[in-house]
Amino acid sequence: MNPVPPSRWLLLIPAAFVALVVLFAAALRTTDPSAVPSALIGKPAPTVALPPIPNAPSPTGIKADALAGTVTVVNFWASWCAPCHVEHPYLMRLRQAGAARMIGVNYKDTPEAARAFLERRGNPFHAVGFDPDGRAGFEWGVTKVPETFVVDRRGVVIFKLSGAIDADNLADGLLPAIEKARAAPQNSASSPAPASSN
Repeated sequence: MNPVPPSRWLLLIPAAFVALVVLFAAALRTTDPSAVPSALIGKPAPTVALPPIPNAPSPTGIKADALAGTVTVVNFWASWCAPCHVEHPYLMRLRQAGAARMIGVNYKDTPEAARAFLERRGNPFHAVGFDPDGRAGFEWGVTKVPETFVVDRRGVVIFKLSGAIDADNLADGLLPAIEKARAAPQNSASSPAPASSN
């Protein structure tokens, strides 16, 4: 049996590369490459007790029972995060609509920058907690900011949005999740909404 000449093996390398490119392209068309499933969906939300942003004009912080008994939107944000600036008007609209309690977690930021962000752009949150070391973000499984969660009246996470809120994912994901949570009885064992990311 004659061995395969080295020149033939060299021809297989470009063919294998092309095959891999085709497979990756097909996978990207059939799945959302930015989708990040959350292990929290359908589970009780982690405790999110945090102090207020230091020297904030109206400090509130987040109490341990902040997620109890009401539909809550929890948004992880930072002043250094460009998508957080983009999504901020949508958070302001959600606050004005009064559809849910709005909780903001300021993630790995400085007090000065966080205060300036809210003073300049407005504060859409009922309560804001300061998470300078990312401890709360770690407990919630935050991989990047912004990330937004919907928590139902039972304190169960039913929805996650990874990335900035925009008109499309607000209409197609976040608002329906809020409405589903609002419509469910407090003691309901209804199935959780699927995780979503954009």
